[in-house]
Amino acid sequence: MHVLGIASQEVNENVVSYQDEDSKPAVKLWRPVAWLMDYLLKANRESNKPFDCTVVFGPSYSSTMNFSISGGMSGSYSWDRKDPELPRSHVTLFLSAGISGMMKVGIEGNNYMPRDRQRWDYELKLEYLPTDFWGLGYLNGVNNANKGRYHQLKFSFRPNYLFRVAPSLYVGPQLFLQYAHTYMFSDISMIQGQLRDIGSYGGGAVIRYDSRDFALNAYKGQFLQVQQTCFPRFANKSYFNSTEVTLDSYHRVWKGGILAFDIHAQFQYGNVPWTMYSLVGRSGRMRGYYEGRYRDRDIVEAQMELRQHVYKRFGAVAWVGGANVFHDIHEMYWSRTLPNYGVGIRWEFKHRINMRLDFGLTKNKPGFEFKLNEAF
Repeated sequence: MHVLGIASQEVNENVVSYQDEDSKPAVKLWRPVAWLMDYLLKANRESNKPFDCTVVFGPSYSSTMNFSISGGMSGSYSWDRKDPELPRSHVTLFLSAGISGMMKVGIEGNNYMPRDRQRWDYELKLEYLPTDFWGLGYLNGVNNANKGRYHQLKFSFRPNYLFRVAPSLYVGPQLFLQYAHTYMFSDISMIQGQLRDIGSYGGGAVIRYDSRDFALNAYKGQFLQVQQTCFPRFANKSYFNSTEVTLDSYHRVWKGGILAFDIHAQFQYGNVPWTMYSLVGRSGRMRGYYEGRYRDRDIVEAQMELRQHVYKRFGAVAWVGGANVFHDIHEMYWSRTLPNYGVGIRWEFKHRINMRLDFGLTKNKPGFEFKLNEAF
């Protein structure tokens, strides 16, 4: 009886009464569960802390990575807390490991300096990825019989520093550093005689117009960015250039409804290595596609998405889009346009920062994405 009494007392000490502020009856929950419930229910409240830190850990999924466990720390802060108009800066540390053997670690962030006169962004990643591979070009990607495999270890670093030259208009330099080590090809001829290990090192300029009210989940405003990057001969095996253009626009259409547009294009000139080819299915575009199944030097892609707040912290989206990859502008055929459309649900994890679950239909087979932040 004495032993049973101790056990009962220990259990009771680890059970707490939990009560949601909007509900009346109290519910008894195991202490860690009660803490987690309280954290999730309050996580989306606005904060003016010097450094508002959030730790995220849980499952994620995409057609490329399959199921994985992802964790990280996301923080927001201000370079001038006395200025309420200055957007808060963000930094994210992340780590992912998937059942496919994929591993990824990195840090990325954006910074808004006092009076928003200067901005600097950065992205640093190290990833190991066993990936399916159909070869180079649309015609190889569309034929499922070409499916092979290779492994890749890649390091990349892409920073920029921008200066405001007019209201909402910024100009500045950027760097691009990438090294890719590829191996264990099921068929080495799929890279058409190019090198397996390639470093790409370049620099250039960025022109950005940004009138969005909040970069991670805009309700209104426009974003236009042009990036011109040169990869010179003295730093690379071959010389080539890259021009990349992104245009996003956000509009309120009714209460709780946002209509968002995204257009992205990349054109590359010269002897472009295959590890720098444009890929369909990356950066929140063409959701549901296996990243890299379709790849070539150039790409043009667009999407339109309707975002609707539904109830409390829940929302829903529907989108339609398409993409075209080609070797040069003379080989761009409308008949090769890849379709994409789908629906998704949203849950506001932090204030205006959503967890998203998207189901996308593609030319080949449908796919899911479960990730943090809006697609664009």
